[in-house]
Amino acid sequence: MKKVAVVMGSDSDLPVLATAIKQLKAFDIPFEARVISAHRTPYEAERFSRTAIENGFGVIIAAAGKAAHLAGVMAAYTTLPVIGLPIKSSTMDGLDSLLSTVQMPSGIPVATVAIGGADNAAILAAQILAVNDGALAQKLAAFKEKMAAAYIEKDKKLQSEVNNI
Repeated sequence: MKKVAVVMGSDSDLPVLATAIKQLKAFDIPFEARVISAHRTPYEAERFSRTAIENGFGVIIAAAGKAAHLAGVMAAYTTLPVIGLPIKSSTMDGLDSLLSTVQMPSGIPVATVAIGGADNAAILAAQILAVNDGALAQKLAAFKEKMAAAYIEKDKKLQSEVNNI
C-alpha cells in the first residue's frame, strides 16, 4: 500500500493533525508525518514533493495556517494528489488559511477540506488510495456503514425524546 505524507507547516499544527493520524491508523494506512515550511524551508518542501512518488507516497496531506502556501508548493512539484488542510491559527479564524489553500492557479489543483477538517483529509486520502486497493475500499465501506448506524440510533433516540415532550 502507498503511504500518506502528513506534512504540517509548523509543529504547532500537530494537535489538529492528530485526528488525521488516528484516522489513518484506524484504516491501517502507513504514513509519515513531517514539519516542512513552505516559507522557512522551501528547498526541503520542493525536495520532499519531488521525491514523494519514489519514496512510496500515494497522497500528500499538507496542513498550514495563516498564509498557508504549503499545499500549493507541494502540488507544484508532484503529480500526486495533494489535500490541503487549512489550520485556524490567526485572527481571521482560519479564513485566510482556507483562501490561501483553495485559491490555486490553473494546473496546480489542491483538494481542500474544511478549516481544521483533519478527519476528512485522512478519509479523502484513504478514498484516493482505495481506488487501487480493494481491502481498503472495504474498510471504508464498513466505516461508512458504522457511521450511518450510529446516526440511525441517534434518530431513534430523538424520536423517543420528541414523543415524550
